[in-house]
Amino acid sequence: MTRFLHTADWQIGRQYGRFAPDDAIPLAEARFLAVERIAALARERGVDAVLVAGDVFDAQTVSERTLRRLFNAMAAFSGPWVLIPGNHDAALAESVWTRARRLGAIPAHVHLIATPGARVFADIGLAVLGAPLTQRHTHTDLTEAFDRLETPPGLLRVGLAHGSVQGLLAEEIDSANPIAPDRARRARLDYLALGDWHGLKQIDERTWYSGTPEADRFKGNAPGHVLEVEIGAPGALPVVTPHAVGRYRWQAWSEALSLPGDVDRLGEALAALGADDVLDLTLSGRLDLAAHQRLQALLGEAGARLRSLQIEQEALRLAPTEEDVESLRADGYLGEVLGELRARQEGDDVAREALSVLAGLLRERQQTQEQEQEEAA
Repeated sequence: MTRFLHTADWQIGRQYGRFAPDDAIPLAEARFLAVERIAALARERGVDAVLVAGDVFDAQTVSERTLRRLFNAMAAFSGPWVLIPGNHDAALAESVWTRARRLGAIPAHVHLIATPGARVFADIGLAVLGAPLTQRHTHTDLTEAFDRLETPPGLLRVGLAHGSVQGLLAEEIDSANPIAPDRARRARLDYLALGDWHGLKQIDERTWYSGTPEADRFKGNAPGHVLEVEIGAPGALPVVTPHAVGRYRWQAWSEALSLPGDVDRLGEALAALGADDVLDLTLSGRLDLAAHQRLQALLGEAGARLRSLQIEQEALRLAPTEEDVESLRADGYLGEVLGELRARQEGDDVAREALSVLAGLLRERQQTQEQEQEEAA
């Protein structure tokens, strides 16, 4: 019996430009910590090897420090790590991998398959058939060579590839780096470990995507896992067990708000989130002044508590009622401005923002006056 971990798409060195630095730095750091958890899991589970199906690095130009930190993160598991380059870290004539070799940074127990072929690990009963990418995009199925590759009898045949299984994934990615959906059967593989799709996905009984071990986008496709694969003997079906290793939960919400109760329900949902949540929140609808101010307070509280809160509220309109306007005591010129902004906010981002700011200032002025009156009394 042979057991190994299947992982992929570490994307070490990824930059999160859409986030503020306070959020981007921890998100980038989380990718190193995910590799450390994989190494610890491999040691705890006593597996025979760890297979990494491409995109170890996010770019060819990662710094030397990043490169060395990655291999340090793998140190807890001393068994064989078997890696292939993916489209982000393809085995070019000059690449992150040639630089790593020049630096002497790759440990002896880390085995890089940089050219197509089979790597034999007879002591653990395993032959790994690798289809590394030697350029970012290919339009032929590199795993076709598995059909003709011979391996020693009695060893498991495990394929390691990075690309898109044709006809079974989202249409927009079924182009470059294609992989036949029945490759495991054609090549007599006991298991085909795939990378490129960032979510956990089973293709057939012998073919799986492990997904990225640390979520990096707002898609509900079960990222944040590594697969433990156990195969009793050549020809036996693999037993695949997912293990959650990711830290951050990425979610995308769209909320339409029109009543004070809608804001309260959103507040309850936000209260259930914490420091490990990354939320992309899109808001729409129309709120009166009190509900709008309550919403902004809730968003401020959540923004300080969550790992990251990204808010899109361009489609959310502030619609002060006549009672709101009267309560603001905006008479004279201020009343005229407030009325004009109310009329112009539809389709006018500047007017909408100005209305929100002016209403907020008027409410603050009103509260200050009320406080002063109470103190004077």
